[in-house]
Amino acid sequence: MASHGFYSKSQASCIGVALLFCTSLVIPSFAEPERLEHPAKGDGSLSCLVVGDWGRRGFYNQSHVAFQMGKIGEKLDIDFVVSTGDNFYDNGLTGLNDQAFEESFTKIYTATSLQKQWYSVLGNHDYRGDVEAQVHPALRMVDSRWLCLRSFILNAEIAGFFFVDTTPFVNDYFTDMDHTYDWRGVTPRKAYLDSLLKDLETALSGSTERWKIVVGHHAIKSAGYHGDTKELNDLLLPMLKAYNVDMYVNGHDHCLEHISSLDSPIQYLTSGAGSKAWRGDLNQHYEEDDLRFFYDGQGFMSVQLTKNDAGITFYNAFGKILHEWKALKELHSAV
Repeated sequence: MASHGFYSKSQASCIGVALLFCTSLVIPSFAEPERLEHPAKGDGSLSCLVVGDWGRRGFYNQSHVAFQMGKIGEKLDIDFVVSTGDNFYDNGLTGLNDQAFEESFTKIYTATSLQKQWYSVLGNHDYRGDVEAQVHPALRMVDSRWLCLRSFILNAEIAGFFFVDTTPFVNDYFTDMDHTYDWRGVTPRKAYLDSLLKDLETALSGSTERWKIVVGHHAIKSAGYHGDTKELNDLLLPMLKAYNVDMYVNGHDHCLEHISSLDSPIQYLTSGAGSKAWRGDLNQHYEEDDLRFFYDGQGFMSVQLTKNDAGITFYNAFGKILHEWKALKELHSAV
């Protein structure tokens, strides 16, 4: 055995390997977000539906919302569907063979117009299950529409969609003693969030798309039950303002909601009413920004874009239009 602080060559080699292994555990290298492309229509326009907090095997009016999504999707000739997370209740998927995938997704969204690509982020309820299963490519063999990743970038020609994994931002989930979360691929948390924010900033700063739309599960601004997410206001919002993001789209609060920022062009849009909603959810004292619309029932949202204008429409579970908003890109103002 070596003494006086010196080691044999074989011992030094073993220690070097051990240090390398420990370093790789402490300072992991997180993969850059995947970059995907989806073409716009021949005339350069783009349309999609947005739904969140839906996966309940058709219950709580999920089937009614899905039926109306099919009708509106056909009318608008949508290009794809965006899911804002909490895709499978109450505790995500148990694995690749969980029947909840087909019973809450494939067998519910059956309309011809909805047989388009679905781009999905994870919600906090999804993190209570097997996250690796929900983001696994094998699910695309079960239903080719399904595409769910932690964070990714979608180039849709006139619009860039930036999907952000917001659950790891929220401090409370890491001290929640009542539920178990699947943090594989997320720890160490600080390194994961630093990497995510760095990659997002790179993507936003390099974006040349006409419209910039960021999608996450948790709200930045909300007058609903959960309200604003402090961690996103602190860490994410300054970046969205700095790079002139047009819309932040989320779920989490089980309602439909439109808030306009008072100090930037950002529109905060909540579409988390795909199934179970919370009656009487509105925080009557919400005055931080301009609350344009709030609905505490089930429904979904559509987004229609051209090079120069945007249109947002909210629908209830009967397909009735509840709220519309339009904006001209040049003016950065609503009409």
